[in-house]
Amino acid sequence: MDAPTRSATRAGNKNSPELTLDEAALDKARKNLDDGAVTPSIGAYSEQIVALLNDALATELVCVLRYKRHHFTARGMASPAVAAEFMVHATEEAAHADKIADRIVQLGGEPDFNPVTLIERSHADYDTSSALRDMVRANLVAERVAVETYRQMIGLIGDKDPTTRRMLETILADEEEHADEMNDLLQQQ
Repeated sequence: MDAPTRSATRAGNKNSPELTLDEAALDKARKNLDDGAVTPSIGAYSEQIVALLNDALATELVCVLRYKRHHFTARGMASPAVAAEFMVHATEEAAHADKIADRIVQLGGEPDFNPVTLIERSHADYDTSSALRDMVRANLVAERVAVETYRQMIGLIGDKDPTTRRMLETILADEEEHADEMNDLLQQQ
């Protein structure tokens, strides 16, 4: 079949519109190989997506630092179990940060790990609470902010970058689980 006429029709319904690929975009994808994963359909949005991802990276890194601080400073009878949960979350947030940084590089950007600007770029806050209940509450607030942030990012990115959207959907599921776990801990305190 000739390249310009490639198309598919739905089986059994000849009145349905044809689904056709954008051959011009496919031709462009054959060029500019230095762009790696950035093809013409995402190119117009790649800088904006990288900016969103760098803010998400900052958020994840601040969450790692907050959870680690809480892990090491938790005190009280319930603290060993809660501190262990904080460390699990810190590790999972670090894995999210790594995924996000990898995707930024795939999109031709540079992950921003600058510690000077982490707090101002982060959607979540750092916390220095000393009471265990306050630590759990601060982490619940941060997880809820992360959930809302990822939901909005997924909506903004939509079909512009399905790979990033799927990555964010996976991270969102983890953040929702984290929020549920922090809420359960808060109810026990």
